[in-house]
Amino acid sequence: MVGYTLDVGQPDRRARCRLVLDERHTNRHGVLHGGIAGMLLDSAAGATASLTVDDSGRQPFLTVSLNIDYVGPALKGGVTATGRVVGGGRSLLFVAADLVHDDGTLIATASGVFKRVPTGTKSSPKDNP
Repeated sequence: MVGYTLDVGQPDRRARCRLVLDERHTNRHGVLHGGIAGMLLDSAAGATASLTVDDSGRQPFLTVSLNIDYVGPALKGGVTATGRVVGGGRSLLFVAADLVHDDGTLIATASGVFKRVPTGTKSSPKDNP
């Protein structure tokens, strides 16, 4: 619905979320809405976590926490969020992500903790009070 693409096929095993901005993605000031920036960062970081155990990026990881710092506005053009694992173990990973405009401007950064969902386990809201 938002229109971003997820790329999990790069040799560096870092997932990328790409979005070309239009009026659907901007706030009342005409810049990229912070919620959409957060979604891109979260998606890139979570998929990067998945790539640590599954080449397809489909192994589910849940976002335990996500901290976002908004650095600059994105007006027009495209943006790409890229994740990178910075630590962790078997069940919890620490992942950082940057959201960068096509012109090279840093838009936002994120750091998060992601929990691996064991294979064969379904997650539902009642499982995570």
